[in-house]
Amino acid sequence: MSDTSRRKFLAAAGVGATAGTIALTTGMANAAGARRNADSAQETVLAIVDHTSSELRLLVGEREVVVDDRDLVNRILNAAGGR
Repeated sequence: MSDTSRRKFLAAAGVGATAGTIALTTGMANAAGARRNADSAQETVLAIVDHTSSELRLLVGEREVVVDDRDLVNRILNAAGGR
């Protein structure tokens, strides 16, 4: 599957769920401290979380950004629930 087709499929299947998961993960306590930078993403971001590692892939437009953050991955997985 080409990168563009994969992104379109994943976007259609999971943008709403991913956005909700990330929103739940940040929580109200962290929301007050988080500030967007001037160079933050200006378009929809799709996050792919690898439950077997500390890797988080962000699909932003035509780019893919890989973040290695075990704490963030754990918070997203915890917010998503186990079942």
